[in-house]
Amino acid sequence: MRVSPVAWLFDDLETALEVARLVTVVSHSHPEAVRGAQAVVLAILMARGDVPPGEIKDAVEGRFGYDLGHDVDTARVHHEYNETCQGCVPDAIVCALEAKSYEDAIRNAISLGGDADTLAAITGSIAEAMFSIPRELIGSANGYLRTELLGVVDEFYSKILAR
Repeated sequence: MRVSPVAWLFDDLETALEVARLVTVVSHSHPEAVRGAQAVVLAILMARGDVPPGEIKDAVEGRFGYDLGHDVDTARVHHEYNETCQGCVPDAIVCALEAKSYEDAIRNAISLGGDADTLAAITGSIAEAMFSIPRELIGSANGYLRTELLGVVDEFYSKILAR
């Protein structure tokens, strides 16, 4: 859930996947954590390139072996609290790929219950690349952030927009 900036800072897939591995093993050295982080980076990179959801699904399934062959309605029935990557990442990706907007993606993720903050963070990172975050949501969220954190956010976005 913390790897998404990697997908915005690197355009080359193999470089981005390696950096995703490096930043993940610092706190989550399990191979499943690395696989999950890399799957999220792949989905974001592809979404940044306006790749259709079906192609993103196929690429993630093919490269990382996740089963994304279900919809959000099915996930709502079967999803249980599971903080592992294999328990969160596939459903989070499905929530983003099935969405019609950024807000719809977040609502999909929260509707699953369980580790909803993790699901929504992962889903939101993919949905941002697919739809962008609506300005009104950014304005509302910024009101909750400390000034020094707003500076970090502003610096990050100014760097990726300048590329």
